Amino acid sequence: MLIYILFTKKMEIVKADTYRDSIIALLRDEQLPTDDLPAILENFLVAAEADEVVGTVGLEYYGGYALLRSVAVRKNKRKAGVASRLLTKIESIAAIDNIKEIFLLTETAPDYFIKKGYSIIKRTDVPPEVQLSSEFSHVCPQSAIVMKKIL
Repeated sequence: MLIYILFTKKMEIVKADTYRDSIIALLRDEQLPTDDLPAILENFLVAAEADEVVGTVGLEYYGGYALLRSVAVRKNKRKAGVASRLLTKIESIAAIDNIKEIFLLTETAPDYFIKKGYSIIKRTDVPPEVQLSSEFSHVCPQSAIVMKKIL
C-alpha cells in the first residue's frame, strides 16, 4: 500500500482508504454528494490532524482523463492552505499516472479553481468517457460549472 505524506505542523496528507466514514461525514457537512463514492477510495487523499480528517480530495480515472471530485475542507481549517496542499498532491499523482487533463464540476468554487489553473469550459467539451461518470450524468446539476486543467 502506497502512502503519500506531506508534513506541515501537525497535518499530514495520506491515502484515504481507512477514512471512508470520516470522508462521508465531511462531504455531507459540506453538502457534497456521497452516494456515488467508489467502494474503495484508492484515488482519494485526506488531510488529517491527530487522526481527524480536516480535508479530502479524490480522482476518478476515465482512460487518459481524470475527474476531480469531493474537494472539501472543514470550515475551521479554511484559509490555512489545506485545499491547496490536497490539490497539489492529487494533481502530482495524476501527472505520475500520465493523466493529461483533469475535469471538475463546481457550483460554489469556480474562482478558487481558476486561481489554481483551471479554466471554465462547455459541458460538451468534456470527453465522452468522463461525461458518462455519475457526477456528470446524474449527481451534479446541469447548472454546475465545468472546468478543466491541462497538466
